[in-house]
Amino acid sequence: MKTLYLRIVLTTALVMLLSSLLAFVISNMYYQYNLKPYNDEKMTDMTNDIIQFYKENPEVSLPAYLNSIGDLGYQIYLADSPDQGTFYGGDFRKKNLDSDLIRQVLGGQVYHGIADFPAKLFITGFFDNSLGNSIGMPITVNGETHALFVRPNVELQFGELRIFFALLLVLTTLISIILVFISTRYIVKPVTRLTEATKQIAKGNYHIKLNARRRDEIGKLANHFSQMAKSLEQLESMRQEFVSNVSHEIQSPLTSIQGFSERLKSNQLTEEERLHYLDVISSESRRLSQLSKQLLTLASLDKEESIIDKQLYSAKDQIKQVVYMLEWNWREKEIALDLQLSSAEVYADPKWMHQVWVNLITNSIKFTDPGGTIRIRLEEKNNHHLIEIEDTGIGIKEEDLPYIFNRFYKTDKVRNRSEGSSGLGLAIVKRIIDMHDGQITVHSELGKGTCIQIWIPISSPE
Repeated sequence: MKTLYLRIVLTTALVMLLSSLLAFVISNMYYQYNLKPYNDEKMTDMTNDIIQFYKENPEVSLPAYLNSIGDLGYQIYLADSPDQGTFYGGDFRKKNLDSDLIRQVLGGQVYHGIADFPAKLFITGFFDNSLGNSIGMPITVNGETHALFVRPNVELQFGELRIFFALLLVLTTLISIILVFISTRYIVKPVTRLTEATKQIAKGNYHIKLNARRRDEIGKLANHFSQMAKSLEQLESMRQEFVSNVSHEIQSPLTSIQGFSERLKSNQLTEEERLHYLDVISSESRRLSQLSKQLLTLASLDKEESIIDKQLYSAKDQIKQVVYMLEWNWREKEIALDLQLSSAEVYADPKWMHQVWVNLITNSIKFTDPGGTIRIRLEEKNNHHLIEIEDTGIGIKEEDLPYIFNRFYKTDKVRNRSEGSSGLGLAIVKRIIDMHDGQITVHSELGKGTCIQIWIPISSPE
């Protein structure tokens, strides 16, 4: 299996190779369509200058003159017939030339071999050391017409430069590949660490330290990975605590049910004791039933937000319905209810909001002493629906307020157990309000009462 390191190196090397080939092809095309006609014209002028100088200085020895021109960096072929001629300067690699072309030059035509040289994909015509890749012009020598063919001696003019550029290209490629190996290692190393960190998280080890000081994408990834590890650690801690709390909440009533069931087997119990034990078993069974319902409710709320089915409905009528439903509870404790409800159309899920009012009003009734007061107010304020539930109950300690929405958190474990509380009611309320993009705040003073405020945005169906 190829590693990321090897993949990056091979990909970079392949890109370098393809880009070099593509650059050479493009450069060759540029030569064929732009530089080749220019070189042909330049060599035509040079050949014409050579002929003009000899014409103006007939006393000059032509062989010596052509040798001097050859020494300056040119390759020359002087033909006195289609089949016979003399070479001067650098040697041609390909010396064959069609006899008809030589006859045409002897007849007075100019041969543009550079411009007419056939194009090849990977060979730039400028460097093709062929007699056909030259300029041919007629020249008069001692009253007879000869054919003079001239081309630049690239090896002489650019020999060292060609070696320099070839060496430069080879060294650039080699050094680039070496640097790619080194730089890729620098890039891949933190990814390797992230892979190892992933393995550690899979084993349950969330205490992972990564170098998040880099400012590139790898640094951001490492930073987000560290945050994810912390979140997973918190989730795992919450999960363990949740399992522990659920086990404890289930075990307690089960122990009571089991113990009193065993006691009922005794034949020495009075009828009053037997009825008392049955009441305890019934009460603990209701606790288990309530706990299971609340756990199922939380599971549904945690699953996905698509379970929220918002619609416009009267919150006033719904709250009144809940109050009437709980009438026996608050009348039994002679609690006075003060309802100040405006006729507000709330855009929310009536099923889940019904659960909110039941949980909150039930709590207020439960923790308000006989003869107390509960005030429920509904109004529009600051582009929100404000629902306020205030009681004159026992209140909440200041140090408990930050945790009251945590699952299974109980401010008074002894009292809550006697009241049959599971510690999930407010957690359910908080989750439902969050899913409605609302806010819930609690103000309380021990011994004086509690005020819960719920803010639901005023909105309507799109």
